[in-house]
Amino acid sequence: MSTENEGNEGTAAEAVPPVPSVPPVPADVPQESPGSLPASTPAPTGEPATAATTPMASVPATPSHEPHAPHTPHAPQSAAEANWPPPPAVPAYASHGADGGGPVWGAPPQPYAPEGPRKRGMGGLVAAVAAAALIAGGIGGALGYWAADRNDTSGSTTVSASANPQDLKRDPGTVAGVAAKALPSVVTIDAQGGDGEGGTGTGFVYDKEGHILTNNHVVASAADSGQLTATFSDGKKYGAEVVGRAQGYDVAVLKLKNPPSGLTPLALGNSDRVAVGDSTIAIGAPFGLSNTVTTGIISAKNRPVASGDGSGGSNSYMSALQTDASINPGNSGGPLLDARGAVIGINSAIQSTGSSAGQTQAGSIGLGFAIPINQATNVAQQLIKTGKPVYPVIGATVTMNEKTGGAVISDQGADGTAAVSKDGPADRAGLRAGDVITKFNDTVIDSGPTLIGEIWTHKPGDRVTLTYKRDGRTATAQVTLGERNGDS
Repeated sequence: MSTENEGNEGTAAEAVPPVPSVPPVPADVPQESPGSLPASTPAPTGEPATAATTPMASVPATPSHEPHAPHTPHAPQSAAEANWPPPPAVPAYASHGADGGGPVWGAPPQPYAPEGPRKRGMGGLVAAVAAAALIAGGIGGALGYWAADRNDTSGSTTVSASANPQDLKRDPGTVAGVAAKALPSVVTIDAQGGDGEGGTGTGFVYDKEGHILTNNHVVASAADSGQLTATFSDGKKYGAEVVGRAQGYDVAVLKLKNPPSGLTPLALGNSDRVAVGDSTIAIGAPFGLSNTVTTGIISAKNRPVASGDGSGGSNSYMSALQTDASINPGNSGGPLLDARGAVIGINSAIQSTGSSAGQTQAGSIGLGFAIPINQATNVAQQLIKTGKPVYPVIGATVTMNEKTGGAVISDQGADGTAAVSKDGPADRAGLRAGDVITKFNDTVIDSGPTLIGEIWTHKPGDRVTLTYKRDGRTATAQVTLGERNGDS
């Protein structure tokens, strides 16, 4: 997620007339003023091409306007002094300015000085080509800030900026402005387990007490007997410990052991109000590259995602925000921001095309998924309060098949228990084994994982409407969500 410039082949220059044995002596040749060319000097048909000859149709080059010295005729000179050697040819693009109708290619060539040595004239031409290369190759950073010293006796051209880029103020609404404000509140998490397992992830400051919000899979390897370190963008490191983690939600809360004063929590947005097409900014440490900022948009909402860390443990389920901002391993747990800099999600998973032989990690293909911040906030508050997650449930076991046209209530639950818990929410609503749930409120349900992801966007006690099919007929049921404590 590169554009290459290609040069054009050069054309042959016009033949130079043979040198006469005795230079002709004009009857009366007035001395041209320095910096001017005879009006009759022909333009050559070609010049050697360089990468600087790439057209810049959208950005007009700045023409050079320097006054010529007044024309002062004087006594005739010898042929060698007056008109020999002949002046260098003017490049074809010299006539393509405002009068010629064509594009202007950077700075014009240095004017020919009749009394100067041949080598001096070529130095001016090289300087002009160098200036054009700078403009064509670095137009974004140099336009409006370049200045050439035409009095440089070495024949070179220098380029300087008129202001220090660090002194330039970025509008708070720009990506640079948002990133500058958010980066001091984002940390790179290093998790090292007691068995040698570990990895790198991301987190962000949740409150002034030193709580850090991140993914469960970032810290799982070091949660029980490992070591956790949080490094801020200024390079300062702090030890951290796990306050609580929710495997099903893939959310964890850490606390800095000796938090610095003046912590600035990131502002939390409202993920329910996010719209497809909204701008996004992701901050993290992809492949260990800390403080990386990428941008994109919200490409979908309520995307059912069942994700795992590849260890064979239980999956996490979410009704995710989908973004095309570049997210890679190491971005996990980092904030997904809106254009104002408010957190709208926690980057958690990516879709990949699969790993090739010998490749252990996949990269971004523009399909990243974030836990909506409204859900993550509810989980974080519960973890800080009790250290354990609380899950809303309907009291029924559904199959995990993805192509069933809905969430099918299983014939039996785990370990041979009843699929519909006796006197649970689904039982009280009249649901039975074999029923196919096709809607959760107004959201279409196409599988078990989709249903779980939708349920977990709510809280225990919420009243929802389930649409289901039984024996070919469609019915609805009002269900008050129950709760389950912990991940076991």
